[in-house]
Parts: sequence; C-alpha cells; structure tokens
Amino acid sequence: MSTNKKKIHYAWWLLLGLSIMVGLAKGGIMTAGGLFLTPVTQDLGIGMGSLTLYFSISSIVTMIFLPFAGKIIAKYDIRTVLVTAVILQAGSFAMFGLMNSVWGWYLFCIPMSIGSIFVTQIAGPVLINNWFKKHNGLAIGIMVASGGIFGAILQPMAGNLIASEGWRMTYFILGGIVIAIVVPIVLLTIRMSPKQKGLQPLGLEVEINNTEDASSVKVESNTNTGISAAIAKKSGAFYSLLLFFFFITAISSFGQHVAPFAMGLGYDVKFAGGAMGFWQVGVLIGALAFGILSDKIGAKNTAIFAMLLGLVPIAILLTVPDNSTMFSLAIGIYGFVVASLGTLGPLLTTAIFGNKEYGQIYASAVIGLAVAGIVALPGYGYVFQLTGSYTYVLYAIAFMLVINVVLIIMAFIGKKKLVQAGHWK
Repeated sequence: MSTNKKKIHYAWWLLLGLSIMVGLAKGGIMTAGGLFLTPVTQDLGIGMGSLTLYFSISSIVTMIFLPFAGKIIAKYDIRTVLVTAVILQAGSFAMFGLMNSVWGWYLFCIPMSIGSIFVTQIAGPVLINNWFKKHNGLAIGIMVASGGIFGAILQPMAGNLIASEGWRMTYFILGGIVIAIVVPIVLLTIRMSPKQKGLQPLGLEVEINNTEDASSVKVESNTNTGISAAIAKKSGAFYSLLLFFFFITAISSFGQHVAPFAMGLGYDVKFAGGAMGFWQVGVLIGALAFGILSDKIGAKNTAIFAMLLGLVPIAILLTVPDNSTMFSLAIGIYGFVVASLGTLGPLLTTAIFGNKEYGQIYASAVIGLAVAGIVALPGYGYVFQLTGSYTYVLYAIAFMLVINVVLIIMAFIGKKKLVQAGHWK
C-alpha cells in the first residue's frame, strides 16, 4: 500500500493529456480563427459579415449535433472518437487554406464543428467528472488554462506567420501541428473511466482506502446525488443556466473579433497577434484562478465576481482604445474573464444540479452556447461592416455581463426550490 500511495494518480496523467488536446485545439484553431478574418476578407474581397457567417453555421451544426455527442462518447471507445474528432477539426481548418470562395468556409466549418464538439466541449468535463471526485474545480481550471498557455504561444506565432508566409500557409501549419501532436497524446493518455486502469476516481480512492467496506459504499453513492435530467430541464434554474451559457458565450465570442477590432483602429496584424497573446495569458490565469476560487468560495460567488470584473476591460476599450498599452491590458483582462466559460460552466452545472445526471444536463445546457454562436459571431461582424466600429458591440457586451449576474442569482434560487420540493436525491 505504501508504494501505491507514493505514485501519482493516473487522473493527473489523463488531465495532462486532456490539457494538451484542449489547449492545442482551442489555442491553435478555435481562437486563432479571428486572426485570419481581415487578411482573408481583404485578399478575397469578402465582406466581414459574410465571412463570419461561417461561425454561425458552426454554431447551428453544434446545436444540432450536441444531443448525439454525449451518447456517442458513452457508446464508443473514447480514443477512437477523439482521434476521429481531431482529424475532422484540424483537417478541416487546414483545408481553409485552399479556399478561394466564402462557400469553402461554409462547407468545411461543418466537419470542423462536429470534431470540435468532442475535443473542446464535451470530452473534458465528462472525463474530469469521471476521474476527479476531489480537486474537480482545480482540474477543470487547469484544463481551461491550457488553452491560454498554448494560445499565448500560438496566437503571436500565427500573427507572425500570416505576415510572413500568408494566411493560406498558416492554416496548413496550424492544422498540421494539432493533428501531429494531439493524435498520439490521445492514444497514450485518454481513458474513459478509472475502472479501465483498475483504479478508483481521485479522492474516492482515499476514502475507500481509509474506511470500512460499508462506509465506502456510502461514499460512492454520495458522489452520484443530484437532480434528474427530466426534472432539471423543466426548471427555472435550468433555463437561467442555459441563458447564462448563451450570454457568456456571446461575450466570449468577441475574441474572434479582437484582431479586426485592433486592425480597424490602425494596428497591424503582428500587434493583433500579440494582443491575442495577452488574451490567452488572461485565459491561463483566469482559468486557474476561477478553479481555485470556486473550490474555496463556491461557483456562484466566483461567477458573479467574474461578470462584474468584465466591465473593466469594456470601459477601457470604450474610452482609450488608441493607447496600445491599455488596449493590450484590456484584452488580457477580457481573456481572464472569459476563462469563466470553460471553468465555471461545468462547475455551475454541478453546483446547481449535482452529479446524478450531469452529462445529460450539461450537454443540454450548452445548447445556449451554440445558439449564441449563431447570433453573436456574425452579428458582431455585420455591426462592424455597417458602422465601421465595434462601439455598439461593446455596449451590448456590458449589458450582457450585468444580465448574467442576475441569471446566476436566479439559477441558485431555482436550485433551492428544487431541493425544497424533494427533487435532490
């Protein structure tokens, strides 16, 4: 037993693999997409709103496919699913480099979105929920922070590559890097359940090793308490959470427009790539901070703090956007705030509805994420196309941050009603 206690629990190795996968897929593909908007629109003569419409198509595909994603992960080998998903996502992203018409983005964003659902949205929270009964918030924070770590390296790199090698070659390079690194990592480290390694989840193992058999049964059952998906989906708490996902995703979606926003103010693509590097550093720090904070003061208080802090970068971007130092600082704080989407989304779901049918509830609630992408991403592009400015977009984001504070409070009031009605079992 003493030798076993000294070993690093496999959950941490799984988290390392997940972090590399999510970090590269988000930092190298998802958030890098915004850097290509201005060069592509200028080179091919496409309107910003027309090109960003592919984000909307991606969100529609995500919304349609999300209900099936949880079932696919549960039914098929997780490694086969994720390898296929990575190839779909990164391969389709690379194919953008061959396109000469906006229809190419509309077409290839479909397989890219299907792959992305598994790689960046569903697999991480589900696997962490399976493997971590202790340090759950920290684990999710580390996974989300990985997007910041890789993004802080890849965003400036992508900006420099676009400037030196062109946007086509940069699509190929980023897509190729993600496939070459992530596929072996998935095969080596990812496992669906601790049972596949003959282990207990981290935290539960400690309890079992230090209690009698009868007590251990109780510990295991306590980790699966909560509200059923059928009851949850009819509750006000669920709709408050769904709307929270909608607005926080709309707020986060501005990341794809940071580069055009910067270039519209007269900054060049290299500066825009550097600013996105600040965004990713903010995501890195925010993800870790929110994971630790939620373990200490709870997901509710942490989420409210994050939303109120989001008003700070909006104020800076509205008042002194021409100051390059303040612009970069604001983008860094903005990245810190939007880290709450990846970190606090899963943690709020668990805090409100428990673990009983977490996967089903979370997969349903994040439909709000997909709907936001349909509306916000092209919407911001069309506002810029029509007005030549992102000022109205920034005012709308400030409004959404305030609305989200209200929604968080309403969600926990709804939880209290469900518990009082005896639905928490």
